[in-house]
Amino acid sequence: MPNSSSITEFVLLPFADTQELQLLHFALFLGIYLGALLGNGLILTTIACDHRLHTPMYFFLLNLALLDLGCISTTVPKAMANSLWDTRAISYTGCVAQVFLFLFLISAEFFLLTIMAYDRYVAICKPLHYGTLLGSRACAQMAAAAWGSGAVYALLHTANTFSLPLCGGNAVDQFFCEIPSMLRLSCSDSYLREIELLTFSVFLFLGCFVFILFSYVQIFRAVLRTPSEQGRHKAFSTCLPHLVVVFLFLSTGMFAYLKPSSISSPFLNLVMAVLYSVVPPAVNPLIYSMRNQELKNAIRKVISWRHLRMC
Repeated sequence: MPNSSSITEFVLLPFADTQELQLLHFALFLGIYLGALLGNGLILTTIACDHRLHTPMYFFLLNLALLDLGCISTTVPKAMANSLWDTRAISYTGCVAQVFLFLFLISAEFFLLTIMAYDRYVAICKPLHYGTLLGSRACAQMAAAAWGSGAVYALLHTANTFSLPLCGGNAVDQFFCEIPSMLRLSCSDSYLREIELLTFSVFLFLGCFVFILFSYVQIFRAVLRTPSEQGRHKAFSTCLPHLVVVFLFLSTGMFAYLKPSSISSPFLNLVMAVLYSVVPPAVNPLIYSMRNQELKNAIRKVISWRHLRMC
């Protein structure tokens, strides 16, 4: 049986058995990827160009768009290349890099979503202290903490996972390298170390979710006491998209990692991986711009400005 020291490459799960269906998968992922690039790119450009959006909320949204772009770029291009060239191989180094980058970006994103809930809480429940608690320096430090925490978290998981003896072969039962699939290749009791780390992760992310939930309980209580209907509408338009993104992120991610083995199957694992790794980065820009009139107006101005410059 091979061990981790003798493995030079891994074999990823194909989406289909025929070349025609592989090309269909390529076209589908290409459309999703281009949509994610366009949506997140528009948000980045709009926030950077419109000085009226240089506020803490949009600063964090800019960071979220960057993380979404990185997250989908870590998994989808390799999957598209494999489908186009009808191959399944990924090098050992490439697999390690994919695990680290995906964990880094996805965990930093959830930490950032937690910070964004705090931003909305301060803005609505403590508006007089908003400038003090969320100044430019404080925002930069909180964003840096989210990125840094994600890097440390990913480094621990990646180092722990690839230190395990992988003697179950080199066939990864997924279209990209992810920890649950890598653990299934281990045939040593030392995988319990990673299970312990995953258990810690569950409590960590649940703690963040409880903080988000508590923040929104306070937010909705404050909003419902607001006499102005316009004020309530503006508060809901900035809070509800964030809450939808958090729910989508947590529900798909937690189910993908914690679903019982009794209901596990290659097809279900594949669907859940797409739902938590590919869909959110593509739909997040749509969710955030759907109800936010200020952002939609700014995006229209940026598009019109670019159109006029091209003419």
